[in-house]
Amino acid sequence: MALYITEAEVSSLLTMEIALASLDKVFRARSLGVVGNIPRGRLPLGPVGTGSYNLMGASWPNEGIVGHKSYAAGPGGASFHVMLYGASGEGLLAIIEANRMGQVRTGAASGIATRYMAREDASTVGVIGSGYQAETQLEAVAAVRDIKSAKVYSRTEERRNAYADRMSERLGIDVQPADSAAAAVGDSDVVITVTNAAEPVLTGEMLNMGTHINAAGGNSWTRCELDTHAVAMCDVVATDDIDQAKIECGELMRAADSGHFSWEKLVRLDRIVSGLRSGRDNPEQVTLFESQGVAFEDLAVCNTLLKMAKEQGIGTQLPG
Repeated sequence: MALYITEAEVSSLLTMEIALASLDKVFRARSLGVVGNIPRGRLPLGPVGTGSYNLMGASWPNEGIVGHKSYAAGPGGASFHVMLYGASGEGLLAIIEANRMGQVRTGAASGIATRYMAREDASTVGVIGSGYQAETQLEAVAAVRDIKSAKVYSRTEERRNAYADRMSERLGIDVQPADSAAAAVGDSDVVITVTNAAEPVLTGEMLNMGTHINAAGGNSWTRCELDTHAVAMCDVVATDDIDQAKIECGELMRAADSGHFSWEKLVRLDRIVSGLRSGRDNPEQVTLFESQGVAFEDLAVCNTLLKMAKEQGIGTQLPG
């Protein structure tokens, strides 16, 4: 029988280490051509800006699963659910409440990119954004590199101060608020942008050679976190799904339209994870991961959650 797994149950099961392991495994499988992905589709729920219904799907037959994530997003927020099905027609396996899962998974995707694209000696992080997703972004980077310190900037002083205090205590590293995006980026080895900005918050002038960038907020063509100069500076540009990036990654779309970026340069992250492409050829290169938040990542983490829930007797059996 199918299981229903709640947010509280997800939180009790899922750690960043589990999410990182799940994504590493699915990226390697995707490089072999055995994982399918359908980019996110959006249906408007009213006038422009009032919300949308979002649907994205994936398949991993070797693991015996297919499924989709769906959510309605609007002024009142968003509620996420993942539905897993058996790949051989076994029917519904699980419905998983996916707000917390998505937060951890989004961070973990940037963690995987950092593992394979950032310098081995990276020890400092600059974060632009202090919202819900910014916490797991820094947590994931700290899980794959020996991070000593971080700086955070967001528009509201109170929020960036609170983020710095909270993450310093949680991760055991020195996290300080910065009074500008440039000050946060400074001499950072890894830079994270995780905002809903429509205009760039990270410019090429802020960047130093050798930096790795995780751009985690721009999963809509209406958003743009990096200016064209910053994109043009990058020697390696990777994303989790190229098809989705071509319709949703605002900064790459702008850079391509202006002739400062070629889509042929974009590399799928799974090819870097599997060693088919290099994530970095020397310490001086600037590298960029454009996180689009794709369905096969959700599928992989939820598959792990379902296995754990069964082993531990967690979840509610659904009728039928």
